[in-house]
Amino acid sequence: MNKSAGPTNTSVGRTSLVLLLVIALLNTMGITIIVPLVPFLTVQYLAHPNNLAVIVGWLTAAYGICQLIAAPGLGVLSDRFGRRPILFICLLGSVFGYLILGLGGALWLLFLGRIIDGLTGGNISVLFGYVADLTEPKDRGKYFGLLGSAAGVGTLIGPALGGLLATINDRAPFLAAAGLLLLTLVWGYFLLPESLNKEHRITSVSVHELNPLKQLASAFRWANLRWLLLAWFLYAFPVGMLQTTITVLMKDSLGFNVTQASLVVTVLGAVDILVQGVLVDRFLAMLGNIKLGLIAFVLVGISYLVLGSITFLATPILLLVGIVLFAGSGSLVENALRGLISEMVGRHEQGRVSGATQSLQSLGWVVGPLIGGFIYTAWGHFQVYASASLITLLAMVCVWIALPLLQRHQAKKQTLGGEQETALLSNEEN
Repeated sequence: MNKSAGPTNTSVGRTSLVLLLVIALLNTMGITIIVPLVPFLTVQYLAHPNNLAVIVGWLTAAYGICQLIAAPGLGVLSDRFGRRPILFICLLGSVFGYLILGLGGALWLLFLGRIIDGLTGGNISVLFGYVADLTEPKDRGKYFGLLGSAAGVGTLIGPALGGLLATINDRAPFLAAAGLLLLTLVWGYFLLPESLNKEHRITSVSVHELNPLKQLASAFRWANLRWLLLAWFLYAFPVGMLQTTITVLMKDSLGFNVTQASLVVTVLGAVDILVQGVLVDRFLAMLGNIKLGLIAFVLVGISYLVLGSITFLATPILLLVGIVLFAGSGSLVENALRGLISEMVGRHEQGRVSGATQSLQSLGWVVGPLIGGFIYTAWGHFQVYASASLITLLAMVCVWIALPLLQRHQAKKQTLGGEQETALLSNEEN
């Protein structure tokens, strides 16, 4: 673990942490400004508009594949050369990516913009590394939460701002995103110091550490976690399907324009923040991770069916109900599953397990858009959401299969403590 570059009670530490929160806010705003707009821009370059969902799926997957390839390497390179230069490279790459998307002119340029942005899309992970450098271990959870909250606010503001700018023209939000990230880069260049001192950096980088499949290959090495990790992947998979097709569905079935679609994404973000910030702790206290996770899985599956039924009954009411239900129950699933996975490993394994779950989520967000776009175009609009509901049911079954092990582990944990608990976790992992 990297040592702290400076205590948080110094003015430099406080100033840097505040700036990191602002960077997270502006960065996420820049990313989410464009989310609902991609289909409306892409359709301009298609000879056959019926293929829109497939092309959007590939655009989404191209970003995810490039991020999956580059993210581990960016993290290692930040350990070698410092957080500051890697953060600025990431921000600059996103600026160029959004400029290319905004200026456009051809479909291949849209793909080029997404590829560049994906390859340099590790800025959030670098920001978390920055915070880890600047804080003591006991305070990191608090500041990680603040960083996540700042990113969440950006997720809420970004789509609304994008919808407003889209009233000017379809390209304005992309150019605004590039401008926001360029502002972030310039501000950080003059005000944000390096957090990782040279004596705390790694001295060399091996090719093995840059392997993007390393974390995926090791994800299932924990025998007691395999069913839970599979459930995590099967949850992320249909989320990727939804992300690709929901705006296309709003356009095709409800005739929504860019501004209306952006407002729907804003509602999704608002519900997510409400649930994460206010309701999760209360539900966990009442139900616990296991019951809450299973109930939330059922609600997520229902939300997909509600959204798919828009194909047969084109009303914004179904869209609103489905989006609110998906955003709320999805937040509960993520928190419950993270809690169950975290409980099953020792403290020394938390970082590796977190990396494994992130890799599986990224893989789901690569495969999901491709499959979702294909089903939407080849099989029908409702079928993609029915498929998403079925896959979510399979995820719930995985948690159900893991129940005996979870209950046995929790029973043993109640009777053991300290070193005995660590030994228990070590034995179960093998």
